[in-house]
Amino acid sequence: MAWMTAAEALDVLNVRPQTLYANVSRGKIRAKADGDDPRRSLYHRDDVLRMARRANGRRKVEIVSSEAMQYGDPVLPSAISTALDGRLLYRGHDAATLAENASLEEVAALLWECPPDEAATIWATSASQTTADSASGQMAADSALAAGLLILARRSAVDAPSLGRPVAELRAEAAGVLATLVDAMTDGRSAAPAGSTAGHTASAASDGSSIACGHATDGNVGPISRRLAHAWHAETHEDLIRRALVLMADNELNASTFATRVAISTGASLAAGVLAGFTTLTGPLHGGAAQQFAQLITQANASSPAQAVRDWLASNRALPAFGHPLYRDGDPRAQALIKLLPKMEPHAALAVAAEQKAGELPNIDYALSLLTATCGLPKDAPFVLFAVGRCVGWLAHALEQVQANRLIRPRARYTGPAPVTAGIY
Repeated sequence: MAWMTAAEALDVLNVRPQTLYANVSRGKIRAKADGDDPRRSLYHRDDVLRMARRANGRRKVEIVSSEAMQYGDPVLPSAISTALDGRLLYRGHDAATLAENASLEEVAALLWECPPDEAATIWATSASQTTADSASGQMAADSALAAGLLILARRSAVDAPSLGRPVAELRAEAAGVLATLVDAMTDGRSAAPAGSTAGHTASAASDGSSIACGHATDGNVGPISRRLAHAWHAETHEDLIRRALVLMADNELNASTFATRVAISTGASLAAGVLAGFTTLTGPLHGGAAQQFAQLITQANASSPAQAVRDWLASNRALPAFGHPLYRDGDPRAQALIKLLPKMEPHAALAVAAEQKAGELPNIDYALSLLTATCGLPKDAPFVLFAVGRCVGWLAHALEQVQANRLIRPRARYTGPAPVTAGIY
C-alpha cells in the first residue's frame, strides 16, 4: 500500500510523534486524511522510508544495512546513471533530452564509454554475429520472454568469462549480446542478411561526439528501433519506439541491474550477467508490472476505473504502473512519452483514480502500455521495450563491474534460533 498509519510510520522511523508531525509540516513527508476516519492521518510510505534511511545514526548499522537492501538504496558506486532532482541522468545527460533525438545504439555508446572510432564498427559486427547465432541453433519459443531466456542461456553456456579481458573486446561482445536478444525476442525477423554490414554510418551524439548508428532502407536492418518497428508492422511509429527504448536504457541499481552485477562480479560472461538480470523480469514486482496493469485495465473496462483502483488497493496489492520510489513528483520517463500520446480510456481515468485514491502518478509502465494501445503494438510490446532497452544498461553495469574486479558478497543478519547447546533426544 502507498500509505501508512501513524503507528506504522512511527515504528519505521523510531521517533516520537512530534518528530513525525514536524517532518509533515516541513513537507518532507506527505500526509492525507484517512478515508475511514477523517480524524486520523495517513503518511506516504516512500517518504517515511526515505526519512528512516536518513536517520540511520539512531540505529544499529546492521539494521540500517538490511533496510537499505530491502528498500532499494544503491549499495554500489556507479558512474552510469542516477535520479537527481526529478530527472534521470545517463552519465550526466538528461535521459528525456537524449530521447528527443538519440538512438538506443548512441545511448549504448555513451553508457559503455565507447570511443567514436570503435562504435563505428561494433554494430556492423554484431549484425553478422547475430545471423550466425540464429542459423546455428534455432529454438522454438512461445513468447518473447521464453525466447530471451533461451538465447541468453545458450550464449551463457559457451561465451568466455568476462574477467581479465580487454574492455574494447568486451564492448564488441556486448553489442553482440544485445543484437542476439533483439533478434530472439522478435522471432528472428530483425536479423540482417548474412555478411551484411547494415550500411552503418556515423552520426553526431548529444555531446558532440560521433558514434555509429544503423542506416538502411530495409526494415530488417539498421537501428534497433527500426528492427522492432518492422517486426511489429509499425514503421510509422518508429520514432516513439526509439524514444521508449532510450528512456528504458537504465535506472540506477534496480533489482535486475543488481542481479547482473552480482553475476558479473564472479567473472561470469556478459551473456550470463544479462541472463541474471533478465530472469528478474519474470517477477511481478519488476518486469511483470505491464501484465498486472493489463489486468487492471480489464477490471476497469468491466466495472469502472475508480472501482477497479479501489478493488485493487483493497486486495492489499501495490497499484501497478503508478508511483516510483525514485521520483516523488512523477516519473520523468513517463512524462516524456505521455506528452506525445493522445488521451485514451480507461488509461486517463485510471490515472485520475490512482492519484486520488493512492497519491500515485503514472510511471514508465503506464506510458509503455499507453504507447502500445496508441500504436496498435503486440500485447507483449511493453515487456520487449523494457527488456531490450534495459539490456543496454545491464551491459553498461556489467562492463563497470568487470573493471571494479571485486566479488559482491553481502552479509546476512541472522534471525534464526540461538545456538543449540543441548543434545536432541
